[in-house]
Amino acid sequence: MKVLVDSTVWSDFLRGRATAQTARLEQCLQNRDDLCCCGFVLAEVLQGVRTESEYVATKRQFETLVYLEDDRSNFELGATVYRELRRKGVTIRNSIDCLIAAVVIQHGVHLLENDRDYRFIDQHYPLNRL
Repeated sequence: MKVLVDSTVWSDFLRGRATAQTARLEQCLQNRDDLCCCGFVLAEVLQGVRTESEYVATKRQFETLVYLEDDRSNFELGATVYRELRRKGVTIRNSIDCLIAAVVIQHGVHLLENDRDYRFIDQHYPLNRL
């Protein structure tokens, strides 16, 4: 199974916080699922790293993940998701979540997340959330 892990889950996992999502991530690791990332998740995770040594170690860890490429259509779909939800009265707090959702949709992968914006997006654009 291919799973795009959102930065919300990685943040908790890397800080040793026990949540239902980090437990699911550990299960994915044990099952040897294909863990994926995209540029948006990579940037968000690396931005949150505090020390240089943690930055280097985290960067190395993320090099082992399946990298999901994006292109112009990803940005267009992300904008469409944001606009359609706004038109329906749903405000997404972070437009990056719409771009990540577009990557999930376009690559047909599962999404492991801990962010309420994805719950709203999923109601209109199925995200195969775990």
